[in-house]
Amino acid sequence: MTTIAAILKHKGYAITTVEPAAHISTVARTLADHHIGAVLVMDRAGQMIGIVSERDIVLSLAAHGNRTMDMTAAQLMTSEVHVVRPETSVNEAMQTMTAGHFRHLPVVDHGRLVGLISIGDVVKARIVDADTAVDSLTAYVAGSA
Repeated sequence: MTTIAAILKHKGYAITTVEPAAHISTVARTLADHHIGAVLVMDRAGQMIGIVSERDIVLSLAAHGNRTMDMTAAQLMTSEVHVVRPETSVNEAMQTMTAGHFRHLPVVDHGRLVGLISIGDVVKARIVDADTAVDSLTAYVAGSA
């Protein structure tokens, strides 16, 4: 069974962050420049205090219009962030994301932030697992015929 550690080993450990005072216009530009769907909000001590996703921005635009762009990451972020560990299974991460209706999970190892995964990363890992299982079964059936 594939773990989150395997996903990070393949995709890398880069994490894009913003400061709490960053305006949402800056957050949106960061998301666009990096082709990502969420950024972590980090305080001056380097501690994760929240996450801002493209969905957060869209919901705020619908509620507050252009004023959203003048808001800060601290005002828009989700502060109760669910996390996973490197040894968490891909299936468990997918269940967490599905149950919580969110698409990004920070990865924390022994209290230290080590990565960020998306639902796309999880789905890709599940597809690889399924393909591997099909190939194994095909080889087994072909070998026993």
